[in-house]
Amino acid sequence: MLAIIGGSGLTQLANLTVSRRIAVRTPYGEPSGPLTIGEIAGREIVFLARHGYGHTIPPHQVNYRANIWALHEQGVKEVIGVASVGGIRADMQPGVLALPDQIIDYTHDRAATLYTLEDRGVQHVDFTWPYSRDLRTRCLQAAKQAGVPIIDGGVYAATQGPRLETAAEINRLERDGAAMVGMTGMPEAILAREIGLSYAAITVVANHAAGRGGSAEAISMPHIAAILDGGMVKVRSIIEQIAGTNGR
Repeated sequence: MLAIIGGSGLTQLANLTVSRRIAVRTPYGEPSGPLTIGEIAGREIVFLARHGYGHTIPPHQVNYRANIWALHEQGVKEVIGVASVGGIRADMQPGVLALPDQIIDYTHDRAATLYTLEDRGVQHVDFTWPYSRDLRTRCLQAAKQAGVPIIDGGVYAATQGPRLETAAEINRLERDGAAMVGMTGMPEAILAREIGLSYAAITVVANHAAGRGGSAEAISMPHIAAILDGGMVKVRSIIEQIAGTNGR
């Protein structure tokens, strides 16, 4: 079963024919909201709004462990995390979609492992390549079938939030090799790896990162909302292709 975790700009899937909603309790507390289950192109899909269905949970307070555990408990095997990002690299222009292939984690004080329960012990999980290669390939193929341009690859810099970054911080991230910056990429990706879920991220560049391009002096929040609306239409097209092509 495939799950979609929606971020800013994607609090619901308009092309999802909803059959039921399930409230799930986990050993790690409550997830961001009920799991919405339905069908796209004949394939069963689970949807979860990362920030809650009213977009009320800030990035650093999302219960990532409960979200991933709840999806796993419902039989999910694959997860696509959708997120908005700021563009650092020159080709990461507002409105562009990207499929990152690496992460640098700058977050702190987040519950970042499922191995805290006594019966799970301590495990060291390989994270050399943080995203599922197979699922990334299918996302790329789906984007091509949907006629949606998407950048293949790039380093996602995961920052703490909820504030946006300073221009100096973005300069640092660029020196570190980051192509884009967001606040929710970690620990979501590693938790999925720990519990055995294939995970990939589709990102929508909502704005130039601080100090870059149109954000040289300040970042316009109303402008971000408009860019995300258009970007998420493209994301839904990709998801529909993935469901239709790989769901039969």
